[in-house]
Amino acid sequence: MIINVNTVDKIGFIDEYIDPKLDLPFEIAKLKKEKNAIILAHYYQRPEIQEIADFIGDSLALSQKAENIDADIIVFAGVSFMAETAKILSPGKKVLVPDKNAGCSLSDSCKYSDFKAFIAKYPDHKVITYVNTTAEIKSISDICCTSSNAVKIIDSFCT
Repeated sequence: MIINVNTVDKIGFIDEYIDPKLDLPFEIAKLKKEKNAIILAHYYQRPEIQEIADFIGDSLALSQKAENIDADIIVFAGVSFMAETAKILSPGKKVLVPDKNAGCSLSDSCKYSDFKAFIAKYPDHKVITYVNTTAEIKSISDICCTSSNAVKIIDSFCT
């Protein structure tokens, strides 16, 4: 198979014909075993994806699960920032995202250049970001929080 990089860049994935007679779940299971890979699927993925996944959950929980699983390859069926978080927590593992253009409106709305300018405008302030942001945004934040610990973190600055 010859992969057209321009097509992958444009649509975010390899769009190749798959023989409808092929037993995809069987072939995927075989590849996972051969490659020591796992598939993580976010709750919002289609049932066909969830059926072949090793774990189903929310973004952070899946990334934390990947960190503690003996696998060389993590296939993250979710948005790009989820795969980035898995890579941050599992730096020695290869992390793949089936659709490199898979985005999240929350994460996509926070552009690195805009955020960096915001931080520069308020240099004496602490920056707390939500975990569902890109690795770039996390890298210039002081603290990264989740919905379950946000209040506790904010309160810690008020005492």
